[in-house]
Amino acid sequence: MLYALICTDKQGALQIRLDNRPAHLDYLNSFGDRLKGAGPFLNDAGDPAGSLVIVEAASKEDAAEIAANDPYAKAGLFESVDIRPWKWVVKNPEAN
Repeated sequence: MLYALICTDKQGALQIRLDNRPAHLDYLNSFGDRLKGAGPFLNDAGDPAGSLVIVEAASKEDAAEIAANDPYAKAGLFESVDIRPWKWVVKNPEAN
């Protein structure tokens, strides 16, 4: 099952994001083909202000563990993390 990790940064936490970005990217890349896509949400000034991560996980609990172990989460970047099951319908390269 695919899960969308919808993460909102704390106000004024851009430096936390920048400081932890290399570890965050390494972490996401460690999931190989289980990672379907990821990228930041931007605020009105064009600065990163959150994250969207689409990951394949065995359960919502597994997805929550993935989210909790993200270096961004461990650094206290996120104000909130919403985890939702997600169905990839349009432009899914794995669809039959």
